[in-house]
Amino acid sequence: MSVKLMIRAGLALLLATSGLPASARAYPTDPLGSPMWQAHARTLFGDDPVRFDPRVRVAFPAIAENQRVFPVAVDARGIGGVVRIILFADLNPIPVAIDYRPQAAEPYLATRIKLDQRTPVRAAVQLADGQWLVSGRWIDAAGGGCSAPPVSRVKGDWAQHLGEMRGEAWPTGPGASRLRVTFRHPMDTGLVDNIPTYHLEALTVKSGGGRVLGSMEIWASVAEDPAITLLPKAGAGEPLRIEARDTNGRDYRAAVTVAKQSAPAR
Repeated sequence: MSVKLMIRAGLALLLATSGLPASARAYPTDPLGSPMWQAHARTLFGDDPVRFDPRVRVAFPAIAENQRVFPVAVDARGIGGVVRIILFADLNPIPVAIDYRPQAAEPYLATRIKLDQRTPVRAAVQLADGQWLVSGRWIDAAGGGCSAPPVSRVKGDWAQHLGEMRGEAWPTGPGASRLRVTFRHPMDTGLVDNIPTYHLEALTVKSGGGRVLGSMEIWASVAEDPAITLLPKAGAGEPLRIEARDTNGRDYRAAVTVAKQSAPAR
């Protein structure tokens, strides 16, 4: 089931079970003490086993200098059997940012998100046996990232650049690469007066032969003009195809070839 359907079902479940005691479904005690942990756990994980695990590395700056564009990286390469990664911020009005399935890619994801207030930022990693491993930490933010109009809307030039894509890929080892792709897109949340929801909702990376290397659902809490970094299993000289779709049904396609030289230092 997709996260979008899960959240709709989870909201219905919360309403249906609001009169049940908290012990009706026990999740591990949140080390961050978030008031939304139990609700998000119920919605995202259901009856799957969940535990906190520091091997899920969630990296981001100590200070949110710009709440509209906050960089986050999730690295679960030290864990075997990862089939899914969910990036979310507990107290955002749109908590989930990305739901990623690294079919033939390393379990790594980097992007930029919006922050609407001080909140835990977390990653949840699902293993092949169904269990979830969770990690994250608090970040202070001035707020308003989700409820402020995108810069391109203020400038009025968003339509002229909508859908422009740029990408590069570099080899990181035998049969391995680092892909960075960027889009021009307003990523409207629907929380600004007179601006409806409009955002990228799906992205897939394929090999030149059409094999899916990684796929994701994307939510409006990803920052305007999304930048996404993945680690697909494709070596030097191999072609990669990037396919995306937004909530208006517009499709975006691009191709990039993994370079012959190594990736630049991060």
